Amino acid sequence: MSPRSASVNEELRRRSRDRILAATVDLVSERGYEATTLGDIAERAGSARGLVSYYFPGKRQLLQSAVHRLMHRTLEAALEREPRTEDGRERLARAIDAILGLGEERPVLMRTHMAGILQAEGFVQCPEQQRLAALLRDTVARYGAEDVDTEYPLLRALLMGAVFAELLPGAPMPGARLRAELFQRYGLDWEQGVPPDGGPPDGTRLIGPARTAGQAGPEGQAGPEGSDLVPRQSLSPKSAK
Repeated sequence: MSPRSASVNEELRRRSRDRILAATVDLVSERGYEATTLGDIAERAGSARGLVSYYFPGKRQLLQSAVHRLMHRTLEAALEREPRTEDGRERLARAIDAILGLGEERPVLMRTHMAGILQAEGFVQCPEQQRLAALLRDTVARYGAEDVDTEYPLLRALLMGAVFAELLPGAPMPGARLRAELFQRYGLDWEQGVPPDGGPPDGTRLIGPARTAGQAGPEGQAGPEGSDLVPRQSLSPKSAK
């Protein structure tokens, strides 16, 4: 039997790494961080225990890589779902909804991830994080930001802060309110992305074409009674700094 080619070996390594990352997400979501061991992860992934340590220097770094992979895959799916669009504002709306949605869908995992970033090891710049960063940077660029190098880390910080507020033990903020604040900041319409049920929170300042409460908007939807509707041009992509 001839030896495997370099490309085949690389693909096998990629698949093995992906299985480990997926197992980490599942187990930490099910059991929590402290109750999940590297041996548990290796068993769930069908890999040798030593292989986990070969790819990752420790459990905290492994968790960050696993969550960044999940965030990248979730964001990519949201941006490419049908109907596909090249509209920068719609893509940014989808990105915000995708990341906030992870906080609601996997609270244990995301809370653990946020706590780990604040510890001594800090922020891990792994391949999974770099792919996530590239996708977010592309989203910011398509949105029309004048300075992507400034706007990307700001968006990243705002999303991290929103997820933290969403999951704060004892005093969580409603996801709809956090979404409304982010949408206002970037001049996005409430109807873009995947709006939650029930409409915008009371007192939300909706960004969109100026119209009075009850008047039909661009999609034929009426503005909620008592809303403070402001013109979109007051917060355009170029001015969102």
